[in-house]
Amino acid sequence: MAKGKFGIGLIVGAVAGAVAGFLTAPKSGKETREDIKRRAGQAKEEAGKRVDQAKSAANDVAEEAKKTVDRAKDVTERAVEGVKGGLHKSHADHEHSEKKR
Repeated sequence: MAKGKFGIGLIVGAVAGAVAGFLTAPKSGKETREDIKRRAGQAKEEAGKRVDQAKSAANDVAEEAKKTVDRAKDVTERAVEGVKGGLHKSHADHEHSEKKR
């Protein structure tokens, strides 16, 4: 999560610095607008890459969580079956010992 916040801060800082630089540079209005448009396109592209990376990371985490849940479910089901088997055996042993009395 800290990497994401850092990345967003980096992008916002770069955009703010670029805007400040454009506004103080000795260029014509047309040149400044073209520079802003170009830099905005670059920032948009970088933001898109970051979004894709975040989506990919989220999918990886979701996939790993699903695997973990599936493993836990399997272990739990086997444990329940083991307990049921033990209870049935215990009940049968108890009935057998009652019949001997």
